[in-house]
Amino acid sequence: MSDVIADMILDMFDDNNSTIQIRRNDLASRLGCVPSQINYVITSRFTPEQGYRIESRRGGGGCIYITRANSKDSAIVALINSVGEELDERTARAQIYNLNYQGLIDDRSAKLLIAATADSNFKGIEAKEKNSVRAKQFKQMLLAYID
Repeated sequence: MSDVIADMILDMFDDNNSTIQIRRNDLASRLGCVPSQINYVITSRFTPEQGYRIESRRGGGGCIYITRANSKDSAIVALINSVGEELDERTARAQIYNLNYQGLIDDRSAKLLIAATADSNFKGIEAKEKNSVRAKQFKQMLLAYID
C-alpha cells in the first residue's frame, strides 16, 4: 500500500508544478486506507534528504503541501547524502569551497559554514567524536540552507 500511495503522490508532480497540495482524508478515502498511512508515506519517503519539503496546514479540512527541490537544492541534497558519519575540517572546507564555486551557496554562507565547522569549535573533543559532530552539524546546516 505504501508504494501505491507514494506513486500516486509522485504522479501529482509535473514539470510545471514543484509543489502539490494533498488533502490527507480525501486521498485516504480514494485509496481505501486510513489517513495515518498517508502520513507514514509522506514522513518516510518525502524527506528533506530525498529532496522534498513538507508543510502542513490545519483548519478548513487541513492539507499538506509537498515541494520538490529545484536542481540547486537537489545538488545540495546529493552532497548531504554523500557525507558519511564523519567529516574532517579539510574535507568540510573543500566541500564548502565547491558549493560556493558552483554558485550553490553565496560567499557569506560559505564563510559561516567554514566558521561553524572549524576545528577550533571542537577543542577538548576526541578526533573521532569531533568529526562525527562536525558531519551532523554540516548536514543540518545544509538542510537549513535549502529549507
